[in-house]
Amino acid sequence: MEIQKPSRRRRHHPEEFKQAVIEACCEPGASVAGIAMANGVNANQVRRWLRERGIEVPKRRMLMPAAQPVPGTAPEFVQLPFTPVAPASPDIRIEIRRGNTAIKVDWPVQAAGECAAWLRDWLR
Repeated sequence: MEIQKPSRRRRHHPEEFKQAVIEACCEPGASVAGIAMANGVNANQVRRWLRERGIEVPKRRMLMPAAQPVPGTAPEFVQLPFTPVAPASPDIRIEIRRGNTAIKVDWPVQAAGECAAWLRDWLR
């Protein structure tokens, strides 16, 4: 019995497509890998296209450090008015999906132990 492996064919991209990808890579702040991924091409292939055309592969751009504030121009501490924060929810909220079943349970925080026991039993 003879098993034939499927033949792998190389992909060929039209020159217009290559040029469009290369132009996008040359934009300021562009990511070669990001542009390649968005166009369904491996980043190494795009870098090869750049090298073949004599275009230097854009280096990773480093962000400039933020300018330090000039002393004396802004106060070091700004006091904000105090606003008390209310608790978001006084209850324990549980949402569970198991197969086609979905349940939502609100349980009082004061009975957290009972909630844990119920949940343990339910999940068995």
